[in-house]
Amino acid sequence: MSRRAASVAILAGALLLAGCGSEEDSPADLSVSGAYIPQPVSDSMAAGFLTVTNKGGTEDELTSVTSDVGEVTAHETVGSAMREAEDLTVPAHGSLVFRSGANHLMFEKLKRKPLQGEKVTVKLHFAESGTVTVEIPVKSATYNPKTGH
Repeated sequence: MSRRAASVAILAGALLLAGCGSEEDSPADLSVSGAYIPQPVSDSMAAGFLTVTNKGGTEDELTSVTSDVGEVTAHETVGSAMREAEDLTVPAHGSLVFRSGANHLMFEKLKRKPLQGEKVTVKLHFAESGTVTVEIPVKSATYNPKTGH
């Protein structure tokens, strides 16, 4: 192969590789599963649980949560203390889990008490991925996702 042809082949290969993004640079690819709200015993407060999975190569951040049933905030548990989280990271190729005794959604100043069998619409707002709307089913107050009861 001539020197010129070799240079052209190397340049073409470099340009081809430069045009291909790696999987690590792929945008966040979010999905939500396992969402539920135990029927609240209080008329003014409820908790919500779900898992946000990111199959993409870039992390994203949950920046806020809204719902028409009341005010919603994300809470994190650090040690034995619960505190409101400003934002929570959904890691690349990972998950952000909201479960009983850990990270959770806190519904306050309820406009109406969600009842078992209903669905509550929640909008999860992400820094990069925009808004993801989730219909969260209201389960019995004693619902356990591990057993389905």
